[in-house]
Amino acid sequence: MRTVQVPLGKRSYRILIGGGLLARLGTECKKLSLGAGCAVITDRNVGPRFAKVALASLKAAGFDPVLITVPAGETAKSLKTVQSCYDQLATHRLERKSFIVALGGGVVGDLAGFVAATYLRGVAFVQVPTTLLSQVDSSVGGKVGVNLKAGKNLVGAFHQPRLVLCDLDTLRSLPERELRAGLAEVIKYGIIYDARMFAWLEKQLPALLARDAKALAAAVARSCEIKADVVGQDETETGLRAILNFGHTIGHAIEAISGYGEYLHGEAISIGQIAAAKLSTAQLGLPERDSAGIAALFTAAGLPTRIKLSPVQRKKLFAAMQLDKKVSGGEITFVLAKKLGEVIWNQKVPQTEIERVLID
Repeated sequence: MRTVQVPLGKRSYRILIGGGLLARLGTECKKLSLGAGCAVITDRNVGPRFAKVALASLKAAGFDPVLITVPAGETAKSLKTVQSCYDQLATHRLERKSFIVALGGGVVGDLAGFVAATYLRGVAFVQVPTTLLSQVDSSVGGKVGVNLKAGKNLVGAFHQPRLVLCDLDTLRSLPERELRAGLAEVIKYGIIYDARMFAWLEKQLPALLARDAKALAAAVARSCEIKADVVGQDETETGLRAILNFGHTIGHAIEAISGYGEYLHGEAISIGQIAAAKLSTAQLGLPERDSAGIAALFTAAGLPTRIKLSPVQRKKLFAAMQLDKKVSGGEITFVLAKKLGEVIWNQKVPQTEIERVLID
């Protein structure tokens, strides 16, 4: 088992990475001095696979868990689903010392975390991510929230988990499409923070796609180390943490205009990162060989690299981008790369240039 520490003073917590960890959920929660009452929030896809083990582990450790199951998919990240969770928590009389376990992918983690941040003005929660994307990204850092029709994650909070438990065995049953989507966030870390990791990914991609346990453990651990380092320096995104949004300005807009269903998050930010790489070459002088290498790695991972948009769809895309949380003074800003492993945030880019890279 590997352990990564997220250094946030009194809110510091551990990320545990390894196989067979789900059965230790109760034991690890016991170490946190949490109340006996708890709720496991999961979805209709993950629950049938893993809820039984999670509930049994919690009960064996002396907790009194209740299971809350929500619909699967990005559309579940809504205020309507949040209301349903609140009602069930109230019915089961969860208290201030109770806690919530988020068992599932990024949607469940964001949703359950937001419920935990707001129910009774905030209760503790534990992340148990079951997808590659959630293990390397969304479960770490305390960003929680839900979507509005106007845009993604427009309602949310910063609420750090007490523990993140990444059981690599859960990735065995992960659909191929979701595995590839998760790699989009892994590749991002190489682009924004670690050129050596990017080179490693170029060599190890076949092993990762084959779900080699050693390669996956290394990829998850290094991704978590990078995110922990960034979050430890800038918890609430006043500066450095913005680099984690590389490719997300366009990616989130693609998700919004396609109704949060056509593209998985990793697929949308794959397109967004390639566009951001092209913008980086045009605006900051990122070497074209590096921009081409980025596109080649996403292609090798089996991820989409471009999107065809009609004039009407492009208009909707820019309207969605204007609602992005990273808009400043009404202007869309981007994270752009100077070179592999080094990026600059808060970069203003002319709309004509954005249109050019999307059309190319």
